[in-house]
Amino acid sequence: MQKTEIKAAGTGDVQELGMLVNSAYRGESSKAGWTTEAHFLDGIRIDIEALRELIEMQGSVILTAIEDGKIIGCVNLQKQGSKLYLGMLTVSPLIQARGIGKELLKASEVYAVKQLCGSIVMTVISIRSELIEWYKRRGYNLTGEKKAFPSDNARLGLPRQNLELAVMEKYLT
Repeated sequence: MQKTEIKAAGTGDVQELGMLVNSAYRGESSKAGWTTEAHFLDGIRIDIEALRELIEMQGSVILTAIEDGKIIGCVNLQKQGSKLYLGMLTVSPLIQARGIGKELLKASEVYAVKQLCGSIVMTVISIRSELIEWYKRRGYNLTGEKKAFPSDNARLGLPRQNLELAVMEKYLT
């Protein structure tokens, strides 16, 4: 197995990040992996300007997983008080199930502790039961809180049906 390097993205990475994230969540390419949302969301997952905003936002970082100089995975982390919000966990659909997502999740937890955060929170589309189960196996639990999917923001995709987000949280020791 190749050595994976985890490092923070810079604005020069936005094009490569955009291609990776959109290939993993939307369109035909996403159907090669298990993280696809193409069955219930049209459009792109994120645009280049939104990625640039995430990288430049105060308290936000995009960690990347790199092999052979290529970004193969990423996750966005945003400090929100004593909690760290985790979003956009992505692994190339061509190499999913190799443990890269777990590595990024572990790096996120280390980052959270360094940021003095007591927990990591995230939202998951509630009908993504397989993804919710994957997070549960890694210590994340449903909080019971639900949020509306932002269906009026084409920058995040266009829902084909009513969607809601389930909030998950893991307390760090």
